[in-house]
Amino acid sequence: MADTTSCETRLRQAVLNGDAAAAASLVAEGLAAGIPPRTLLDDGLIAAMGEAGRLFEAGEFFVPELLVSARAMKAAMAVLDPRLAGEARTSAGRIAIGTVAGDLHDIGKNLVATMLRGAGFDVDDLGVDVTPSQFVQAARAGAHVIGVSSLLTTTMISMRAVVGALEDAGLRGRVKVMVGGAPVTPEYAEAIGADGFSDNAGGAVTLARRLVAMARPS
Repeated sequence: MADTTSCETRLRQAVLNGDAAAAASLVAEGLAAGIPPRTLLDDGLIAAMGEAGRLFEAGEFFVPELLVSARAMKAAMAVLDPRLAGEARTSAGRIAIGTVAGDLHDIGKNLVATMLRGAGFDVDDLGVDVTPSQFVQAARAGAHVIGVSSLLTTTMISMRAVVGALEDAGLRGRVKVMVGGAPVTPEYAEAIGADGFSDNAGGAVTLARRLVAMARPS
């Protein structure tokens, strides 16, 4: 019997299963069948990553499952991106994210960046070992939110330097700062003047939506 399940539903499941080859193939299949690229993005990929975040918060997914889902989405986006180029869309907001100066860890940062893209944000991934001045430059370029990651207790102090650099540049009035990473706590985030903290990728998406709503002109 032929599978009558919609392409979007199968695409969601492929991403949740972490099946990168199937996800890429289903995007190609959907495009060939005339499904609008935006439908595949919204009803397939974004919906899948939203469900992955929900499952993580519910304790049904863990970091390995999130990582393989993120990789499957990345494979699918490699096929979909060329068809989305130039297509009018509404962005959920612009976020610049990076790991602080002196810290070369990027797995958590990469996962958050992928989840944010999956939720419809425009994400500028600044990479690792990012200086305060580079975060300031990203803010000047139009980021609504600056995401700062640290995986080492010895580099956490750089988060305070990022907040201070944004203040010195006169940008804190319009740019929000979210922080995260293994050693970071809500108390530390508050102490350095950050606007929010998350200890997981799903929570980072929820936080980013709230902060963008605060930063974006109405």
